[in-house]
Amino acid sequence: MNVDEKIELIKNNSVDIMGEDVLRQKFESKKSMSAYIGRAPTGSLHLGHIIPLSKVFDFQKAGVKTKILIADIHASLDDLKAPWEQIDKRAKFTKKCIELALPWTEKPELVIGSSYQLSEAYQMDVLKVSTLATISRAKRAASEVTRMKNPKVSELIYPIMQSLDEQYLGVDIQWGGIDQRHIMAFAREYLPKIGYEPRIELMQPLIVGLKGPGVKMSSSVPDSVVKIYDSESSIKKKMKGAYCPEGVVKDNPVLQICKYLVFPIRGELLIDRPAKFGGVVEFKDYAALEKVFKAKKLHPLDLKNAVTSELISMFTKVRKYFEKHLDVLEELGPKFMP
Repeated sequence: MNVDEKIELIKNNSVDIMGEDVLRQKFESKKSMSAYIGRAPTGSLHLGHIIPLSKVFDFQKAGVKTKILIADIHASLDDLKAPWEQIDKRAKFTKKCIELALPWTEKPELVIGSSYQLSEAYQMDVLKVSTLATISRAKRAASEVTRMKNPKVSELIYPIMQSLDEQYLGVDIQWGGIDQRHIMAFAREYLPKIGYEPRIELMQPLIVGLKGPGVKMSSSVPDSVVKIYDSESSIKKKMKGAYCPEGVVKDNPVLQICKYLVFPIRGELLIDRPAKFGGVVEFKDYAALEKVFKAKKLHPLDLKNAVTSELISMFTKVRKYFEKHLDVLEELGPKFMP
């Protein structure tokens, strides 16, 4: 794989990148590279969380090592979305979910934030950046990630720590949703001010909830999301009710699941339907699927059934684990239950 092919693989399914010139330089120098994404363990893991993690497969194919940060302290800094007394339990829960959720060919390194974020050196750097960044700058950085209803001081610390994570994890690239853009820009601005190199920042689109445009994929809207350990019957019910108008591509959550999860991992999608409705057809790339669906040559229900089968199959391990360890979910609270 040449440099251009590696760069295209890294940029696959992304909407923006900062530092692409540096990315090319690093590939051309043939130095080893690593990338990370953070996940604050604020609640149950669902498709909206797991889809960005599937980017690991693109990075690994391009020869980039991957790390997933389980940002336990961040979960409390964000307006106490996770109570301090629960962050250890939630971090362990999230770690187990990630380990079992996807068919890893090479498991990414999982790092708990508090394992290094409480060190003297890290906290000194937090203070250094806090003396350079204004309140308005930190607030703008955190505005699309933290609640910011009645901004707490902790929510202003949040982007400072996320910026420093790039340095302390020793990575070249951070990736995440487009909602992370302001924090990533903050990191590129402030890390050099305390003597560290700016990193490459990669942003991915946010998928819509299963109910379609205007509905965020969120656990607070139960029918908008599939938890990765939902029962087979629950997945079938939610997917059957998903927004998927015939021929409509824009803001179609079922197609988005195909584009950002199924194809990056499986590399194909099998539509198994009766002969009288067109018979079995196999798609080897997303573009071909979208073209056929847009032309109304693939019925929404057939697409939903295929995606439902993929999700049920993909999440078998994590579903079976929590069926046997339901007590873990009960201890975490009602919103974690399938």
